[in-house]
Amino acid sequence: MNKRPFDYNPADNPLSYLYIDDDLIIVEKPSGLLSVPGKSEPDCLESRIRQDYPESLTIHRLDMATSGVMVFARNPNAQRHIGQQFEKRVTEKTYISRVWGKVESDTGDIELPLITDWPNRPKQMICHERGKPSFTSWEVLERELNATRLALYPKTGRSHQLRVHMLAIGHPILGDRLYAPDSSYEAANRLQLHAHQLKLRKPTGGAWVTFTSPCPF
Repeated sequence: MNKRPFDYNPADNPLSYLYIDDDLIIVEKPSGLLSVPGKSEPDCLESRIRQDYPESLTIHRLDMATSGVMVFARNPNAQRHIGQQFEKRVTEKTYISRVWGKVESDTGDIELPLITDWPNRPKQMICHERGKPSFTSWEVLERELNATRLALYPKTGRSHQLRVHMLAIGHPILGDRLYAPDSSYEAANRLQLHAHQLKLRKPTGGAWVTFTSPCPF
């Protein structure tokens, strides 16, 4: 598959904040906007949030084409606390996706190790010899004529994990510029992957909280 042309031109809409307290900023990242600055591109969610909250600190990332819930910290202690929750897999993440074809089973698990495909980076690939363990569970939400809507539950947080795992089982995510064959790439006007829900413990007090962003497709 030839490399598809791309121009970075994210929409300049006001940010949608879901929740703010002394420790956390929960925001909806739009599709097409980088989470953090690129090599030659300063415009990103991080820089836009800092226009409103200069003290904000990045904890995790979503792929540029992915939309949905992201959490930023307002102090170093909160950044460390939430960062450890991601690292130790305490957080619970739910993504909504539309994939190519009809997925026959109602649920399933994917356990395939991933590693950077260095000659073709930022792409990732499956490598049983040197790849890092990667685990995704999925559940069918709706079957369409030529596509299936899934809930995806990543247990690990590897780069492009959901995109590569779905491709590996023969159901690439619609609109995926990096991985999808032409038919499934052209079936949607954006990557059909949305970080729908994030559950974590508050840095102060430790209470469980859940944040949800409605799926825009």
